[in-house]
Amino acid sequence: MKTLKVVVLYICWIFALSSNLFAQNNENSVKEISSKEQSYILTDISFISDAIFLGRKDSIAAPYLFPSIGYYDKSGFFVDASASYLTASNENRIDLFLLSGGYLFSKNKWSGGVSATGYFYNDASYAVQSALSAGLTGLINYDFKVLETSLSLGSLFGSENSVDFFTELKISRSLYTKNEKFLIIPAIALQSGSQNFYEAYYQSSRLGNRKGKGSGGQDISSSQTITIKEATEFNILNLELSLPLQYYHKSFIFSFTPMVSFPQNGATIVTEDFTIQEELDTIFYWSAGISYWIPIKNK
Repeated sequence: MKTLKVVVLYICWIFALSSNLFAQNNENSVKEISSKEQSYILTDISFISDAIFLGRKDSIAAPYLFPSIGYYDKSGFFVDASASYLTASNENRIDLFLLSGGYLFSKNKWSGGVSATGYFYNDASYAVQSALSAGLTGLINYDFKVLETSLSLGSLFGSENSVDFFTELKISRSLYTKNEKFLIIPAIALQSGSQNFYEAYYQSSRLGNRKGKGSGGQDISSSQTITIKEATEFNILNLELSLPLQYYHKSFIFSFTPMVSFPQNGATIVTEDFTIQEELDTIFYWSAGISYWIPIKNK
């Protein structure tokens, strides 16, 4: 069963990279990731009901269907590629290509990983993080048996040489059934960071051309200069509760994750004509996926 656990950990890492940079499943579960047993090819197809990033979202939902494929070496090194297809009405298109690579490790009660990711967004994308072009992420996890804690640190690179920094502190608990076929991982995460990416979202011409409103529904189409007062400040941005559910059958892994996001510290949006204090609402969204892993016999 250890082999299957390792594959589940890879899937969680993929989901983290393919959706919102932070794992929507159990990013803390990178324990045992450096198993010396086998290397893997891992395929996955998942759906997420909306693109939520650090508690921020567009006023129109951005549901994504994203297939991925990756190679994960028994040494801990991995490379993965995915595409995100926007399924919203009248918006059907590939909205994002993503390439990532990195290293995952585990020793005793400690585990973690580092990754580098390239983001290639469609010019018409209205996702709040669509100005990002690359990211670097590090993760460290410690298993207390009763609870697991993980800390993510990273930087995000966007348009006009902007750089954002972010952290996520997560506490979770992994609960298996007796036959270890079913896994439940209740978790709570606190996410913090700067918001240059969000300012770039508001400054994007496609925002005004498409609907003239920001994520809080404010009419900003008449403004030519838009800034966010707190763009470079490091603040708490989101508190998130999640309940990943996973079922294993042979080489298949089926997953479903409901999530509730409580955005914090709404932005102060400044234009040439007025200043708006953003209003943020609680967000419920979910993800579901099917994964298939193929073990590779190493010589």
